[in-house]
Amino acid sequence: MLGFVFRRHLLAILLLPFVVTVVVPAYLLGQFDRGLPTLWQQVAGVLVFAAGLCLFGWCVVLFARVGRGTLAPWDPTQALVAVGPYRYVRNPMISGVAAMLLGEALYFNSQAVGLWFLAVVLLNHVYFIYSEEPGLEQRFGEAYREYKAAVPRWLPKGKR
Repeated sequence: MLGFVFRRHLLAILLLPFVVTVVVPAYLLGQFDRGLPTLWQQVAGVLVFAAGLCLFGWCVVLFARVGRGTLAPWDPTQALVAVGPYRYVRNPMISGVAAMLLGEALYFNSQAVGLWFLAVVLLNHVYFIYSEEPGLEQRFGEAYREYKAAVPRWLPKGKR
């Protein structure tokens, strides 16, 4: 049973965030010139990437344990996940992926990867507004509407 669950998550990760954070950036880095990064850019890139990877990993674990599903639209969570980083923003997994891309853009001093980062953020923003959120409202009803009203989409609320 554990092997099946692991394979479900591995397939979702390989087909979605791995392509976004590894395959496409590798292609872009091979196709476009980039400047020589400073040591500080590389250190910042590693730190931002590592933070994004940790956040992403935490979200995957929560999807498996709390949500009883995966990040893939074809195998979604069965329960609403509103714990951990999901208490502060509705889409921390995408924030983690975006941080990984930003870290890569910094580390490699790559404008092409930086533009890919912006494209991923924009595409996900549009996807969440027009597809993901309406789908979550259909699946989880009032529980999701209350969550959506209380928790911001991307940036945590400041302390009041």
